[in-house]
Amino acid sequence: MDSPSPLHITIDDRERGCCAAIALEAAPGVACSFRRLQVGDYLVGGRLLVERKTLPDLLQSIEDGRLFRQARRLATSRVPSLLLLEGTAADLQGRRFSRQAIQGALITTSLLWGVPLLRARDGEETAQLMVFAGRQLAAAVHGFIYRPGLRRGSKRGLQSHILQGLPGVGPNLALRLLDRFGTVGNVLQAPEATLRDVVGIGPRKAGKIRWAVNEEAIPYTAEGA
Repeated sequence: MDSPSPLHITIDDRERGCCAAIALEAAPGVACSFRRLQVGDYLVGGRLLVERKTLPDLLQSIEDGRLFRQARRLATSRVPSLLLLEGTAADLQGRRFSRQAIQGALITTSLLWGVPLLRARDGEETAQLMVFAGRQLAAAVHGFIYRPGLRRGSKRGLQSHILQGLPGVGPNLALRLLDRFGTVGNVLQAPEATLRDVVGIGPRKAGKIRWAVNEEAIPYTAEGA
């Protein structure tokens, strides 16, 4: 049996020497390279952007507003992205920062910007999670990440799958959008006021959908690539 292809991970050069980067360099079946990334800290297999933050850095980025700028860039990248928080509660001892402020920032990042969150105890577990995620994405059929409602050979299922990429759109809402507008193209062209006619879409969600359709994406390629 042939050996699986190596998982290529591009690491931002500012991460060089951290535990996660060292663990990735030593991981079997992983090929690492270092260069400056415009968005995120790790580009895993060309399919996933990862912003790694230690818990102390998370607090600092909330305080100076950097977290929300980074979340916006991750949310508008051309590949899926996630925020990976590294550390344990012990790392926050002695730091004066309210639990409510942290929760509010993470809710904004995950729910409003749509950037998923993962937790890791340390750098080694961070590396393991990235490798596992990269392998899972590489194994996905035809490069698709599973979303509910997708059925092979079903045009309606494929249309539902596409619409579930919009902010706040799950399988049931995707089908209601198709029932209302008929095609994916009609949904993407629908004015915000018309989107609000669909049950389950309020002013905020309609605005986020229009933003997602109209906002220019930020490229994920490294500088000088």
